[in-house]
Amino acid sequence: MKIPRALTIAGLDSSGGAGITADIKTFHALGVYGMVALTAVTAQNTLGVRAVQEIDPAVVEAQIDAVAEDIGVDAAKTGMLSSSPIMEAVARAVRRWGFPLVVDPVMYAKSGDPLIRADAMETLKRVIIPIAKVVTPNAPEASHLAGFHVESLDDAKRAAKVIAEELHPEIVIVKGGHLTGDESIDIVYFRDSGEYRELRAPRIETKNTHGTGCSFSAAIAAGLAKGLHPWEAIRIAKELITTAIKYSLPLGHGHGPVNPMAWLELKAYRFEVIDELNKALDIVGRNADSIGNYIPEVQSNLGYALPAFYARDASDVAAVPGRIVKYLGKAKPSGPPTFGASSHVASYILTVMKYDPEVRAAMNIKYDSELIERARKLGLLVSSYDRRQEPPEIKAKEGASIPWGTEQAIKAVGRVPDIIYHLGDWGKEPEIVILGKTPMDVINKLLMIIGRAKEGS
Repeated sequence: MKIPRALTIAGLDSSGGAGITADIKTFHALGVYGMVALTAVTAQNTLGVRAVQEIDPAVVEAQIDAVAEDIGVDAAKTGMLSSSPIMEAVARAVRRWGFPLVVDPVMYAKSGDPLIRADAMETLKRVIIPIAKVVTPNAPEASHLAGFHVESLDDAKRAAKVIAEELHPEIVIVKGGHLTGDESIDIVYFRDSGEYRELRAPRIETKNTHGTGCSFSAAIAAGLAKGLHPWEAIRIAKELITTAIKYSLPLGHGHGPVNPMAWLELKAYRFEVIDELNKALDIVGRNADSIGNYIPEVQSNLGYALPAFYARDASDVAAVPGRIVKYLGKAKPSGPPTFGASSHVASYILTVMKYDPEVRAAMNIKYDSELIERARKLGLLVSSYDRRQEPPEIKAKEGASIPWGTEQAIKAVGRVPDIIYHLGDWGKEPEIVILGKTPMDVINKLLMIIGRAKEGS
């Protein structure tokens, strides 16, 4: 089995948001073994850089040699290369070992503090960028490299071509994060073919963008290490960094870090959610006769959300497409659980999670006053709301009724209850909604109140 190996040649950010820390997270999120050649230690946080200690260039070169001759390097990336001697050392090692190199031409920290000596700018252009397979400047960096101000998409295209033709990297990506518009558009220029391509993603409004360039370039290097075609590596890197920005971390008092681990965590959590729902639906199947008696006219559903940090809307809640129906008197899921399959139970869950992030599952069943009394006798906390008291502005707003009612029920008892019910309204069937931390928790509460034994959790 070949294990893809990537090397980051960059600085240490003491806040953990950028530099080698961001690179290693990104490598591992993409299934690539990560290695480090440290070029500098910085004392910095989300507000700025306080101090910098460069590593001896000979030690930087020795780090690269050490891992290359033993473990091997399938691709590498550079980040902070603050001096000409460090750049010369890195270039010698890269030429010696011949691995593909992604260059993130780091010039300034997110705070605006310089991370490269003024006299090293020409060395960057003369020594490092010409040996790059891919170079990834943002608009200010592209302005320095191309020699004119980059502030529009047309400027970015012109700069990409100038950098490619004058400095000779194979591929230039002028990133669109500093440009304006509803989309973040990266311009990709292939020197050999003269071809332009665009990478588009919705612009995400957040101040937490520390480490964006590091993670993006690291993701490209990871793709190259896995043997992907450069365009495929770049395309996946764009998806990863968009996800990392969307789920960025609100840490510190300045620019918080992006979250490259979201790429991996989302996949793991989505698998877990579906797996837990399937286990609970198996219990539904084993108790289909009993549960079938409590399926309402609108049918039931069982939903489970991603953890609170990742649960933003109904697409982050999995449920049964087509619902859990009553078929020949028995409860029967219409299909395997899928994300975004129910706006109804998702609305309950997403509202409840604002008050208790641990309560991520819900199921609606037919209203029965005996079930409510039985739940209370069993020690379950029960609350309700009256749909007839909905304010006109709530009734008029699509999708606002359930959040309003859920909040009324929570406020009535001071915390998230085990059960919320309402008695309906004109054209609205009464229902009971059972809440729990997991689908199995919900199903066990259901079995308790309908008089069945709890199943193993």
